[in-house]
Amino acid sequence: MLTIRREEPDDAEAVARVHVHGWQAGYAGFMPDEVLGRLNVVAWAQRRRDVGTADPEHPFITLLAEVGGLVVGFTTFGPYRRNQDRDDLDPTVGEVVALYVEPAHWGDGTAAALLDAARSGLTERGWAGYRAWVLADNRRARRFCERAGLSADGERSTYQVPLAGGGAPVGLVELRYAGRLDR
Repeated sequence: MLTIRREEPDDAEAVARVHVHGWQAGYAGFMPDEVLGRLNVVAWAQRRRDVGTADPEHPFITLLAEVGGLVVGFTTFGPYRRNQDRDDLDPTVGEVVALYVEPAHWGDGTAAALLDAARSGLTERGWAGYRAWVLADNRRARRFCERAGLSADGERSTYQVPLAGGGAPVGLVELRYAGRLDR
């Protein structure tokens, strides 16, 4: 039985585990192996704690999907980040900042349930439209967005992936998708 609930401070490691596993499986083949291999659940959990995503006053909300008490997915949403900057927020439109699911739960409805919950949360906050950034090479995520009624709106960005040892970062193209909440 799938349940959706809001993130709490003690969930940081479980969310980080899903996030790392989602990156490692979902970005394999186009994200550098060196980057995927060095992902660290403990470090990502600490980063979540430092950012305070579970704080009720945080401008972004993270919802968790659980099966049998185990976190199997999460989504984070809130106001649109201009230039993907969490300090430059656009109060006129919402954004799904992240949506990750444990690979063992891909295709079982978990991602769709999380997106529905995020859309409900965005609607409750008064937005009629929302956006999401997706790596251009992530065909699975792009198909998911399109099936969910989002469309690429022509905006592009380059996500700079830092490499170890001070090497030049690898630039991965991102596409912005947009959708309506009032339909």
